[in-house]
Amino acid sequence: MAGALLPDVLRRRAAGDPDGRAFILLDEHGDERAALTYRELYTRALAIADRLGRRCGPGERALLVFPQGLEFIVAYFGCLYARVIAVPVNPPRRGAVQDATRAIVRDCAPTAVLSTGPMIDVVRVPLEAVTGPLAWIAVDETVPEPTLEPTDAAPDWSGEPDTVAFLQYTSGSTADPKGVMVTHRNLAANQEMIRLAFGHDRHSTFVGWAPLFHDQGLIGNVLQPLYLGATGVLLDPGAFIRRPLLWLAAISRYRAHTSGGPNFAFDVCAAAAAGGGVPDLDLSCWRVAFNGAEPIRADTLRRFADAFAPVGFDPRALYPCYGLAEATLLVTGSRKGRGPRTLDADADGLGAGRYTPTPPGRGRPLVGSGLAPAAFDGATAQAEGAMALGPWVAAEVRIVDPETGRGAPPDRIGEIWVAGDHVAAGYWQRPAATADTFQARCADAPGRSYLRTGDLGLIVDGELYVVGRHKDMLVLRGRNHYPQDLEQTAAAAHPALRPGGCAAFAVPGPGGERPVVVQEVRGEPGTDADPADVAGSIRAAVVRQHDLTLADLVLVRPGTLPKTSSGKIMRAAARRRYLAGDLAPWAASPPAAPASSPAG
Repeated sequence: MAGALLPDVLRRRAAGDPDGRAFILLDEHGDERAALTYRELYTRALAIADRLGRRCGPGERALLVFPQGLEFIVAYFGCLYARVIAVPVNPPRRGAVQDATRAIVRDCAPTAVLSTGPMIDVVRVPLEAVTGPLAWIAVDETVPEPTLEPTDAAPDWSGEPDTVAFLQYTSGSTADPKGVMVTHRNLAANQEMIRLAFGHDRHSTFVGWAPLFHDQGLIGNVLQPLYLGATGVLLDPGAFIRRPLLWLAAISRYRAHTSGGPNFAFDVCAAAAAGGGVPDLDLSCWRVAFNGAEPIRADTLRRFADAFAPVGFDPRALYPCYGLAEATLLVTGSRKGRGPRTLDADADGLGAGRYTPTPPGRGRPLVGSGLAPAAFDGATAQAEGAMALGPWVAAEVRIVDPETGRGAPPDRIGEIWVAGDHVAAGYWQRPAATADTFQARCADAPGRSYLRTGDLGLIVDGELYVVGRHKDMLVLRGRNHYPQDLEQTAAAAHPALRPGGCAAFAVPGPGGERPVVVQEVRGEPGTDADPADVAGSIRAAVVRQHDLTLADLVLVRPGTLPKTSSGKIMRAAARRRYLAGDLAPWAASPPAAPASSPAG
């Protein structure tokens, strides 16, 4: 179905395999809670489309507010069939609507809200306080007409490929959320990219736990199996956080071909195995263990492979990849069964924006994020080593000097620029930001527009290596420091510290920018964890590994640092809270470095 738009894909699945199980929802014990066949999904989506069409015109927005569940998928396809722009948002936590959700509501000005009956009772008042009266549709209470049966003779969906299918709001890790306008063409192109890059077919069962309002959960774990005609098995993100190995148990039980998540997911599973042992699993079925959405760590991949090799996990299934909402989802991916690529780079060279190889163990390890698609015209073969996408998807990745707009030399770090049909149409109602981000011009490729990702990286032997974000870079006394490197050093400095719970950033000081680290501790470390010892370990490790003296270090309780829905630390928000004095310390840290101390 290369090039088929998703409303047509679902109709054909419902006609050709009506009783095939499209999706299975598991409860927090791993038992089946609900399921949807292709026929059920199609007929229920048409029923929602009919109700929406009576309340909304084409192009109006409908908010999707759901707990993790199959009703979300019904609502999403209902919007597609009604030609209403779906806007997935984070469901309320502990009965409270998040500030980010209110910002999204103000930005997209929805006409309707789709949710479940119980959740409507929670969100109606706070959302209408922002928007005024809205049309409310309880998806779980909408019953399809018995005449809505899929047939091969039914006409194809009549919408235009370049109309907006939905708004995928950015996570807000560096700024306020912006609505990425993802078109039907973008979705079709990226689904075909994922199929080719991951080596999928209709037998490629998925298991996923990422939130469905997040691009990885929706586009990777829902739309891809439907595009293939496969089955998607879904868990609740909260169940995964509480019981990480439940994820792997589901992979084993359903013989999943593909499953994955951010780097921290592999970290917590390895830690759970180390702390409580590996349960009775068989992971020999797992062919694509994708790792993306945050920096990928070589030590994480190694520890995960070592922990689960005894139960059949093949390290060659590890599949680092790179993507972002502005490119729908996937930008680069590996080859199935190849395993990850790593290289060691001179740390001083990286600080100067240059790649210099070093012997293993003597530099900073970089993990490849997959093979970069090379430019081609659709009539010629792809360059050797480029991601094998085939002629239907003309995707391209370049490394560009962000200051000059010219391609960076092979040994220089530059900004990752992307082109192709999977690159979204822009930001909702933000023409200036759209022009700056989505319509960049490379001096070496006149006539083509590129997406500026804001991420820094390099391409070595056809492999993309992501080294950091341009906006997050700490430039201290002429040297570049990547915040994720400082964060990894800090979190590993003492056993009382929480991995994945650190933010490094720079603040103004008398002599220029000065580095600050905010680090969460592990729960209540107990009497053995002396605050001075913990803080001293961090400071010493940062000096030893980065030749850098911290201007300030704040130890905080777990859960203090703001994170995106996918678990990424929101450094800009952490910096704002620090400058506002809004971070309550877990315990008194040693005093900041004196003003005469070097900051870099």
